[in-house]
Amino acid sequence: MKKKILLGAALCLAALFLAVAGYAAYVILAYERLEDRLPLTVEGTASAEQAEVALGKSYRIASYNLGFGAYSADYSFFMDGGTESRARSPEAVRQNIAGALDALEPYDADFFLFQEVDVDGTRSHHIDEAALVTRWLGQSFDTVFAQNYDSPYLFWPLLEPHGANRAGQITASRFPITQAVRRSLPIEGGFMKFLDLDRCYSVCRVPVENGRELVLYHLHLSAYTSDGSIAGEQLDMLLADMQQEYEAGNYVVAGGDFNKDILGDSDRVFGNQPGAFTWAQPIPPGQIPPGFSLVAPFDPEDPVPSCRNANEAYDPDSSYVVTVDGFLVSDNVQLLDAQVIDTGFQWSDHNPVYLDFALKDGSALD
Repeated sequence: MKKKILLGAALCLAALFLAVAGYAAYVILAYERLEDRLPLTVEGTASAEQAEVALGKSYRIASYNLGFGAYSADYSFFMDGGTESRARSPEAVRQNIAGALDALEPYDADFFLFQEVDVDGTRSHHIDEAALVTRWLGQSFDTVFAQNYDSPYLFWPLLEPHGANRAGQITASRFPITQAVRRSLPIEGGFMKFLDLDRCYSVCRVPVENGRELVLYHLHLSAYTSDGSIAGEQLDMLLADMQQEYEAGNYVVAGGDFNKDILGDSDRVFGNQPGAFTWAQPIPPGQIPPGFSLVAPFDPEDPVPSCRNANEAYDPDSSYVVTVDGFLVSDNVQLLDAQVIDTGFQWSDHNPVYLDFALKDGSALD
């Protein structure tokens, strides 16, 4: 009898080992990064009446991390220290995406940047969120989807695995986008690459009336890294790319989710407990080169954060909050205003942000 028990236990351990080894092999073999400088498809019919961006005219660009349609204000996420790994239901996904888009409606932006848009995900109940966004945008925008990652099935947490998820970023423009490309960002190596997955930014070109181009960079930098230098390397690559376009005489605007404390002192501004969370670090002094400005949306009279830590349900009195969403602009772009739209984190763990800007006379570049 004792031998049978030992044999049974050994067989169970062997089966468990084979299952774990097989899963590890599946994750490793399924992992794939998209090639760099991948051309992207432009869809839509931007108005022929607005074929070129005008000089000196005010335009608005809005950015919103949609949080794959899961983050109602009472949602917590396992990778932030919370308990949930998926949106609560297909209805919750649709409600959160619709609420997020409705919140942007009154702001009438000319350009939109949406991050964490799932195309097909276990975590989002296989709702095509990109279709919801493009339907809301309508026929007056050109749109570009850049896949951030297409992850193999993550079998964690065990009771409700995060699953397999294909997600990306949508750039939308009321003006024709003449060309778009996906740039692959540096990521961590080793085991951590299976958690942070692929990362990218997209580059979209829009014609300007003086023959130059408005070059829109749409970014979502890494958050879940064990090596803080990776986010710095990603930003260095982005800035080098932007510098080339600026030196070529173009107007450069970058926006999205930096996953950095772009205020530099969000703990003080928002009264966070110092050191409670350390994932959002300030951008080091001197990293942004001359000719460019970091634009952190901010109202000193009524400061509103752009992101909450999702370790628990949102509590305006105690939740850790920070501003990680914003913009980088070249100095031939005039900054008019930049603000966070206060949604109370009803639809996402982010609040939307916007930048009002104008393009300066291009003759100064010659």
